[in-house]
Amino acid sequence: MGSLVLTVLIAGFALLALVIIMVVVAARADHANTLKPPLATLGEIDAQIRGKTSTLDDLEAELGKRRDAISSIADIQAEVDALVRQKDELLAEWQQAEDRRQEILALRQETDEAHTALATATRDLSEKALELEQVEARLQKAEQLVAQISELEESKAKLDEAVVELRGELSDLQTLQAREKDLRENIERYLRDSSRLEGEIDSFQSRRDEAKEGARLAQERLEEIKAVYTGEAAKLASQQTELTRMDAQRAGLLAQIESMKEKAGLAGSDGGTGADPLAELQSLPPVLSGMQKWAEHAARELETDALHRVTVHMRALGLDYHPRVIRAFHTAMKVNETTQMAVLAGISGTGKSQLPRRYAQAMGIGFLQVPVQPRWDSPQDLMGFYNYIEGKFRPTDLARGLYHLDKWNGPSESRELQDRMMLVLLDEMNLARVEYYFSDFLSRLESRPGIDQADRQELRKDAELELDIPMPKGESSPRIFPGYNVLFAGTMNEDESTQSLSDKVVDRANVMRFAAPKTIMAGTGEGTPIETKALSRSQWRTWVKGVDGLGAERNAVESHVEKMVGHMTALGRPIGHRLGRAMIAYAANYPEDNGRRDVQTALADQVEMRLLPKLRGVEMETASSSLDQLAEYVQADLNDTILADAIRDSARLADEGTGQFVWRGVTR
Repeated sequence: MGSLVLTVLIAGFALLALVIIMVVVAARADHANTLKPPLATLGEIDAQIRGKTSTLDDLEAELGKRRDAISSIADIQAEVDALVRQKDELLAEWQQAEDRRQEILALRQETDEAHTALATATRDLSEKALELEQVEARLQKAEQLVAQISELEESKAKLDEAVVELRGELSDLQTLQAREKDLRENIERYLRDSSRLEGEIDSFQSRRDEAKEGARLAQERLEEIKAVYTGEAAKLASQQTELTRMDAQRAGLLAQIESMKEKAGLAGSDGGTGADPLAELQSLPPVLSGMQKWAEHAARELETDALHRVTVHMRALGLDYHPRVIRAFHTAMKVNETTQMAVLAGISGTGKSQLPRRYAQAMGIGFLQVPVQPRWDSPQDLMGFYNYIEGKFRPTDLARGLYHLDKWNGPSESRELQDRMMLVLLDEMNLARVEYYFSDFLSRLESRPGIDQADRQELRKDAELELDIPMPKGESSPRIFPGYNVLFAGTMNEDESTQSLSDKVVDRANVMRFAAPKTIMAGTGEGTPIETKALSRSQWRTWVKGVDGLGAERNAVESHVEKMVGHMTALGRPIGHRLGRAMIAYAANYPEDNGRRDVQTALADQVEMRLLPKLRGVEMETASSSLDQLAEYVQADLNDTILADAIRDSARLADEGTGQFVWRGVTR
């Protein structure tokens, strides 16, 4: 029994040792598998687990048998407990193997996903390879296209050169076509004129025959007249001889009279006639006599109020002037220090004479109208002359007005009048050559010292007008200074009986051209005319501003004037410093409206009044584009679309007519 138990124990120990060895080997294998990448498949691992589970079951069965066999043996119990512990450890290892199985399952899933991703990537790679092949094919085509483009660019460059040449030829062709059209029109017109002239020639020939007969009769009459004239000439020569003898006797008698007066101490200063040569100069002209009766304005007034008064007065008289025209004329009067006069030009009946007359009435300025005569050819026609037979100076109303308004050379009894204003209007000033009778006067006005320096006699000297009056020995001829209280304007009609203004006059005047009206106004008055009250010279002086009055706008105005200089140079009519300063002064003196001075409108006025009149006679063939640029400048920079359109209209009419530009004015 004891040997049997011992044998059983030995067998149990041997079996237990075998199990332990198997477990250790399995554990080491599992450990090795954890260190290596998973090589076995899931099926192999499941087979191993089933084998181990079967082995474990066998061991449990054998262990049960052994328990039953050695249940009575306490020592064997301890060993059994040890085996139980080993079983627990084995179960723990089996659990670890299960965890490992789950990890392997997860890795398998990841592997499957990786394979799927690899398949997708492989498919994408195939697609990209196909796309690469397509790109390479397109690249080859692109290289071919680049080569073709280079060839096309070379062809295009050659074509561009050809196009430029063709455009030049087209421009020449268009010019020739336009010229051909003009020539055809001219030929048609010439043919019409030729037919008309042929009829006129026939008429003239018949009239010539009549004239020849009349000339023969006139020649016969002339011979008769010559015979009569010869007799009359002989009589005239005899009478001339007698007149010369009588003049000699008169001179002798006058000498005797002077000698007798000297002996008697009665010699006079009037050349022996007993008359004062300045008597008529000292008499007041009607314009100043009327001004003496005017009441003065009660207080100083604003310039805007005075202009409103002018507008109200014009409307009451049924005169419809655009407010801008009134402001432009007013400003032209204010700048008489830099621009000596204003000229109102245009066709007859457009209100040129009425504007200065009614303006003066409403302002309280004396108005002297001087009708110009076609025979005027010297300054004496403007100022007067000395009558040597009468021994008197025969002054005009202008000379007398200037004399009494001259605070430095005028009579002391006219001191009150010398603080008044007078506007002189040379009506139809171009009936005679302006440079014959007015050129010297205009030069004197230009030579005047500034308003603030007029008190200096040495500066006034060059501007003073010396009257042609013989004076006694020791006395100088009287002189007159045309002060800034005398304003000058002129009107000029444009017809076959008038003369054009010289550049000297245009360069020193603001020329306001009155275009033909678009509609005829009824001329019905609205309201009551303004009562004339005298405007003082000192009040007027407060309205006159220097260029500093522009303030911050001065730089902008000077910049605009520079642009105008450029446009006039391009048109072949350059302007100088005098005209540039005059335009700046006009902008500085343009009346403010609600505290704001509209310098753009003022500068547009100067384009109209100072620049466009100077372009008369410019050839449209060479100046067309420059005129377009000037019109664009007026519209874009000076914001005067009406004036810009008027410039274009004048250019178009010149193109269709004589081919020479003539400024035709603007209707507002």
